Amino acid sequence: MCGRFALIISQAELEKIFGLRLDEEFNPRYNIAPSQTVPVITFQEKDKKKKISSMKWGLVPSWAKDPSIGDRMINARSETIHEKPSFRNAFQRRRALIPASGFFEWKREGNAKTPYFIGMKEMKTFAFAGLWERWIHDDNFLETFTILTTEANELVRLIHNRMPVIIPENAYDKWLHPSTELSQIIPLLAPYPEDTMQAYPISKLVNNPKNDGPEILERVG
Repeated sequence: MCGRFALIISQAELEKIFGLRLDEEFNPRYNIAPSQTVPVITFQEKDKKKKISSMKWGLVPSWAKDPSIGDRMINARSETIHEKPSFRNAFQRRRALIPASGFFEWKREGNAKTPYFIGMKEMKTFAFAGLWERWIHDDNFLETFTILTTEANELVRLIHNRMPVIIPENAYDKWLHPSTELSQIIPLLAPYPEDTMQAYPISKLVNNPKNDGPEILERVG
């Protein structure tokens, strides 16, 4: 699973990379945890254009009676999203991109667990594949997302058996647009090539979501 990630660029850099204007202020984040709000890119069918807006991490299906279900839905296995009621409709019509600088996984070694930071070489910004939903209750609404996961590539497998689905930059529009045939979407759910990625051990500061500074990403060992 992917239960923590980072997005360490400025709002100006984020808007430049994705060519979109964010709807509210964003500051670099070094330790993003579930239930927190982060920038998410979607395609809005009503307006026929892409949008970047803030959403809460933890998918709440539109039919849910209680939004607390989102606490259990931070990830969705890409192998089964087309089958499960919680994700099936969103997979067809509401795919999302979640900008990231990297993500964290913990490697188990005996009784110890060592945290690792995993991302692109040279800290290049990329995007996870996600799904999003709008939950409406009375006159209020809540927009939420989940991150898709797949089997780990050779690099990540040394740390964990799963990794987030990462969408290649040249496939962003294909992934987002609801008219894209699923036969073109399915191949994008494969593990991302490891030769463009890096992974290194970091301190256990990351274990506490309250720690959210650049020291989180410092290499140890």
